[in-house]
Amino acid sequence: MGYFTYQGKKIYYEETGAGEPLLLLHGNTLSGRMFGPIVPYFAARYRVIVPDFLGCGRSDRLEQWPADLWYEWSRQAAALCREKGLEKVLVIGSSGGALAALNLALEAPELVRAVIADSFEGLRADGTLTEQICMGRTAAKQMEGFRAMMQSLHGEDWEQVVDADTDAVIRHAASIGSFLHSPISELRTRLLLTGSAEDEMFPRGHYKKLFGEICAQTPMARSHIFPRGNHPALGSNPEEFLSLAAEFFAP
Repeated sequence: MGYFTYQGKKIYYEETGAGEPLLLLHGNTLSGRMFGPIVPYFAARYRVIVPDFLGCGRSDRLEQWPADLWYEWSRQAAALCREKGLEKVLVIGSSGGALAALNLALEAPELVRAVIADSFEGLRADGTLTEQICMGRTAAKQMEGFRAMMQSLHGEDWEQVVDADTDAVIRHAASIGSFLHSPISELRTRLLLTGSAEDEMFPRGHYKKLFGEICAQTPMARSHIFPRGNHPALGSNPEEFLSLAAEFFAP
């Protein structure tokens, strides 16, 4: 475990295992601790590096999160790779972390060998989905289980973390829209798209439509939709996901 400095702020990360580097990027309102159950599996094969993005987990807090959040997260991930002297890393991003992983591959392809983008909204923000996500978070904050989980991830200020994340999501949808700075057609990195058909965060058929659109735009992408499971797919289909990832990352 350790910290590195990015734009005057300290970003926390944990590192375990040996071999080819594998970067795990967490989703919105979460921290690197979300990967706790799968890190030991990957650490037996890879050098696993798991950061907490700024504002999250054990990293420094921000007065306001940037609206262009997932692009900014990709810059933090790139800075971590350069801090560690890493090139051609493997990347798994979950939910919002998947958007960061895609931005990382598009903007710094020299740093990335292959990407798995798991359980994400799309290439552009959807107003209806943004509203549903915000309403869902408001309701979840009243649930004891959610509150306990958030506190375990972020500490006593967990509610401010969730609110800052939600504010960034709203401002992004209103003023930016696109999750990526470059067209997905410019991708030069192998990409595996994963999601669950039963993911309650999105309408039925969401991943079939989204993954079809992405695969039509780039020959670098292929997809796998788990017939069962919740959000994110890697958490609700761990054994199958781990096997799929190992196969995809094989040289």
